[in-house]
Amino acid sequence: MPKISYLRGMFRFKQFTILDDRCAHRVGTDGVLLGAWADVCGARRILDIGTGSGLVALMAAQRNPVASVVGVEVDAASARQARENVLRSPFRERVVIVEADIREFRTEECFDCILCNPPFFTEDTLSPNAQRARARHAEGLRFADLLAAACRLLSPRGRFYVILPSNAETEFVNQAFISGLRMVRRCQVRTVQRKAPKRVMIAFSREGTIALGGEELLLQNADGSRSTEYSDLTKDFYL
Repeated sequence: MPKISYLRGMFRFKQFTILDDRCAHRVGTDGVLLGAWADVCGARRILDIGTGSGLVALMAAQRNPVASVVGVEVDAASARQARENVLRSPFRERVVIVEADIREFRTEECFDCILCNPPFFTEDTLSPNAQRARARHAEGLRFADLLAAACRLLSPRGRFYVILPSNAETEFVNQAFISGLRMVRRCQVRTVQRKAPKRVMIAFSREGTIALGGEELLLQNADGSRSTEYSDLTKDFYL
């Protein structure tokens, strides 16, 4: 994936800055892609599950100037740093970071839009760092747990957006269907043209037409520069 330029753990975007040196889930291309691709327009309440540094929550607040945004993060150090990032941002009045396990998180109002750059992947080997391992692997939050939380917290006409490793798509979509969520939008992410897609972004809803085929996004040109479509997608964020 294309790298994001930074200085000592500081990532500068057009309207806010992210520090992630104390976070289990660091800033990366996956979060930027999800935050830029998901349709947050029209949502009154937005939830970012596993917010990490608060990146996706702040992107959602920038793109939707009237929504209230909640970022939920189980890791205490990450939650503290996310709050600091929010307080330094121009969106601090509309973004709240909650330290909680999403399986136990409760709220009186549901969310019109839920975003998740899932804090797990499907690699076989755990990171030797416990905090990093919990942020990156499914043993801490199973697909079924995440989907159960999304179903419980999503409004009847809301949408749930995720970015996943391509090899996890089939299992996740099948479990989503069992949970009552159907795939209504899909975008495969290809780093370079010669390689197979490594990520897929999916929107789920309780209603709507099931997506067939879908979009494809190329991140890099042959010379390693950002593709036109990737630049257009992220133009409101990258400096």
